[in-house]
Amino acid sequence: MTTDVGLDERDRAIVNAFQGGFPVVAEPFEPAAAALRERGVEIDADELLARVQDLDEEGTLTRFGALINAQEIGGAATLVAMHAPEERFDEVVDAVNDHREVAHNYEREHPHLNVWFVVSVADPDRVEDVLAEIEAETGQETYNLPKQQEFRVEAKFHVDGPIPEGDVDLSGLGPDVTPSERGTLTPAERDLVLEIQDGLPITATPYADVAEAIDADPAWVRETIKRFDAEGKVRRVGVIPNHYALGYTENGMTVWDVPDEKVADVGPEIASLPFVTHCYERPRHDGVWPYNFFAMTHGRSEEESAERVEQVRERMAEFWDVGEDDWDTLFSTQILKKTGIRIDERASANTEADADGEAGTDGEHETNEPTPTGGDE
Repeated sequence: MTTDVGLDERDRAIVNAFQGGFPVVAEPFEPAAAALRERGVEIDADELLARVQDLDEEGTLTRFGALINAQEIGGAATLVAMHAPEERFDEVVDAVNDHREVAHNYEREHPHLNVWFVVSVADPDRVEDVLAEIEAETGQETYNLPKQQEFRVEAKFHVDGPIPEGDVDLSGLGPDVTPSERGTLTPAERDLVLEIQDGLPITATPYADVAEAIDADPAWVRETIKRFDAEGKVRRVGVIPNHYALGYTENGMTVWDVPDEKVADVGPEIASLPFVTHCYERPRHDGVWPYNFFAMTHGRSEEESAERVEQVRERMAEFWDVGEDDWDTLFSTQILKKTGIRIDERASANTEADADGEAGTDGEHETNEPTPTGGDE
């Protein structure tokens, strides 16, 4: 399988190698370049920095830096499905999208539930209010599908070329850290989250530049990012590719009616498939939605996408007798909205009061996730 995305061998090596595991040290491009040389890719730190800058400017990357796990930062997000009648489709979608709490919205192929969106809120109790408002405005019922178990969220997209497995992990470099037991953020931690949510500066000293921007100690910035990684507040540090630019234009949300007693066994197995980027258990809705298991797959062609969906079905069949009515694949047909999951508000609402009693104000800034399921859902 090949894909022509206009990258040379070194670019392909960088994209494959560093979708995670980038070092959290004062000058991270030095050990990163050394790791590439050990794998036969001749490049020095300055050249690596320049190539990452170019990949970012060209749109091959959505950003470089720490991928924030909004679920661990504060607030809540949930996936919601609804029906928009063909004759009222634009009207219904506009009403949904007018809600600022709606972060991502996709049209998907399904005979009834054709609109799928993510609601992201600072206050988890706000979800029910938003859905009630949407139902009142549209006259259409909403079906809330919150995450019940998460088996995998790892949207990595490799290309043909050097280091095809993307197995360079330098996350062990840097300060030794101990995860904290706190569920809240300090004001300084909140400021750090907001500064890095859209990526790190692509410079020789990115962590020092972040520290300067928020008037913090560079060593504290490195230690906190590394601790956030250990705590799950950061999913990974590295290059975040634009999967469309890499040729991954096909995605299918496969949904399954897995016997409840099999979910715990099936989940890790499906999550282990390298092309499955998101894998969750979600609730059924009697008479409307019979599926309780979601697995998102991506492919670089319709043929590859179909092959990967079939591989999921084959793995499922090892655990239970999968019938034709027990599963479906919902392909996205258009992006209806993609503005982000409002990290600012969620982080601020989960921040401890500082010495002046202030926990920060709600922000308007929004951040995007590189996945068709949207946000931290």
